[in-house]
Amino acid sequence: MGRPKEHNDDTRAALRAAAERIVADAGPGSLSVRAVADEARTTTRAVYSLFGSKDGLIDMLAQRAFEFLYTEIEALPETDDPVADLIDLAVKVFRRLALSHPALYRIAFQRVAPDLRVGPELTAARQRAFAQLQRKIRRVDDAGLLGRTSLRDATIAFEAMMEGLANAELRGRILTILPAGKEKQAWRKALVTLLQGFRADGHAERT
Repeated sequence: MGRPKEHNDDTRAALRAAAERIVADAGPGSLSVRAVADEARTTTRAVYSLFGSKDGLIDMLAQRAFEFLYTEIEALPETDDPVADLIDLAVKVFRRLALSHPALYRIAFQRVAPDLRVGPELTAARQRAFAQLQRKIRRVDDAGLLGRTSLRDATIAFEAMMEGLANAELRGRILTILPAGKEKQAWRKALVTLLQGFRADGHAERT
């Protein structure tokens, strides 16, 4: 039998969860190798072995955000309505990332951690998630519902709208003026309006 791994997948998962809790509770400035090890009830050696350093922990949290998006988008059922599918991606996946894992969202999208490095693994995870978003928008384009808006411009605008809505909801200001339970509806209305604007735009030239 081979020698068992000293730090296995369970340890990795525990350290990921511990790092996320620390950032969620006290911000990225509170993250340290010692704090994560203590929170996970393991050793600093385990952290160094699996993630290399504090910077490695921050990179891991950002990567985890994009892995969450990829996995959850992949699990979404696809229907004959590309617009509804795209809106579901925003409301059921992107919004859930922001609300259920705000620490991951803030590190990956708001760049609240100044030590974040964009290495090859993080870049690859981000590109995989972005490709899924672009594929969903391409289905809208294939249905003739983007007007003259290019796929690239539509993707950038849609992502920016999702981030804006998520930021507003996380700040606990703009969307909280709505009656309780109407936040999802606000997301859907804003995104449908954006897509309707693409379709109505007869002036933007394709690139």
